[in-house]
Amino acid sequence: MTLMMERPTMSSISSTDPHSFEAMLGDLDRLNVPDGYRAEIIRGNIVVSPWSKGYYLDVMELVCDQLRPHLPEGHRISNGPFLYVFPGSERAYGPDIHAAHRNVGRTTSNRLDGEALSFVAELTSSATRDDDLTDKVETYGKAGVPVYLILDMQEEKATVLWAPTAEGYTARLTKPFGEKIEIPAPFDCTLDTTGFQAPEA
Repeated sequence: MTLMMERPTMSSISSTDPHSFEAMLGDLDRLNVPDGYRAEIIRGNIVVSPWSKGYYLDVMELVCDQLRPHLPEGHRISNGPFLYVFPGSERAYGPDIHAAHRNVGRTTSNRLDGEALSFVAELTSSATRDDDLTDKVETYGKAGVPVYLILDMQEEKATVLWAPTAEGYTARLTKPFGEKIEIPAPFDCTLDTTGFQAPEA
């Protein structure tokens, strides 16, 4: 198992089988992640990356506020830091925004079912952008997550992916920040991306 450091040096961790996904999940549970950082399992590595810039919170809340009235019955949307696990792909992500049926959270485990997600959104950063645009597109699509929204904070554009299959998503739409973009079923609504740009220095 490889522990990839995006910023600080972490305390060493070990497992009996460093190549086992379950062993890596156990390592993740024991990992002492510094304040301001999160840990995910991406491509066979535990990746530690910094939390987002301050204005990302405003963007996440704007997304949640607009989608909440259109959630499928019994579903909740949040920008809280929770770990969703995808055993088939041996991935575990802590998405920036996630929606799923409320029953998904009725567990004492810190590992939630990634295939139960109805919507996920990632806000890219310099540390996570490549994974958000590649690895997570493939994993969310193959897991059947109905809608994946990528907010590219560096390029200031929104991309919606939908119609997942065993090979991944088959449909996508991209719009620059400031425009409205359609969020397909099961939401069937419009997301206004006004105000998603970085504030002026």
